[in-house]
Amino acid sequence: MATRYWVLHLDLDAFMASVEILRHPELRGLPVIVGGDGDPTAPRTVVATASYEAREHGVHSGMPMRAALRACPEAIFLPADLPAYEAVSAQVMAVLRTFPATVEIWGLDEAFLGATTGDPEALAGSLQEAVTRATGLTCSIGIGDNKHQAKLAAQFRKPDGVSRLTTDTWRQTMNARPTDALWGIGQKTAKKLAEMGLHTVADLADADPGSLAARFGPTNGPWLRYLALGKGETTVTDTPGCHAATATRRPIRPTSPTRRWSAPR
Repeated sequence: MATRYWVLHLDLDAFMASVEILRHPELRGLPVIVGGDGDPTAPRTVVATASYEAREHGVHSGMPMRAALRACPEAIFLPADLPAYEAVSAQVMAVLRTFPATVEIWGLDEAFLGATTGDPEALAGSLQEAVTRATGLTCSIGIGDNKHQAKLAAQFRKPDGVSRLTTDTWRQTMNARPTDALWGIGQKTAKKLAEMGLHTVADLADADPGSLAARFGPTNGPWLRYLALGKGETTVTDTPGCHAATATRRPIRPTSPTRRWSAPR
């Protein structure tokens, strides 16, 4: 394979729940849900992360904690411990910086890497091994021609997988998927697109730019079609603070990590 520039996206698997399981191995194999102060009956709190065992019950990030309790009443609910997650994240990012690649941090649990290599899968495998060896965590890695493709590819084989999505394979892989499969399109936008008769990525890619601009604005409308065509930013930068997520949540005092939540008698 010829040497060329690739964009990789590294996504730590079920990050916060995985950190808690590393700290408390007795939780391994159990449905673990992290969010708020650990009380799933508290109003206006949402799931920060759920283990894959909890996800099998339909629990997902951003889900109201009360809904998560209904979906998986046997789960262990834990409070978020942001300082602990920040410390582990810093370890991971330090590992990534030992590789011959530009590292752009996008949050506690994800980063883009720009690298020139003839074998991006081999690089991805080496990254996974190094992260697991240093922290005990697993990660999934997407490979693409740009950030959009790499970000989507990282979700194809989770946990602990490596996938590639490029301009050459875009239509075959993405065209039949719903529009909210694209990075940057949520359910509300997808609903508005459906009202225009645009249900799939292929529909959106073939849509009239003028109609999209009239519905979503002169900037956002064309941008949606840009995403459907598989385009995206190719530049990865290590400029501090350029895209790194900043923590704004107040650290929450943790309760006993092995306590299974139960309703008051």
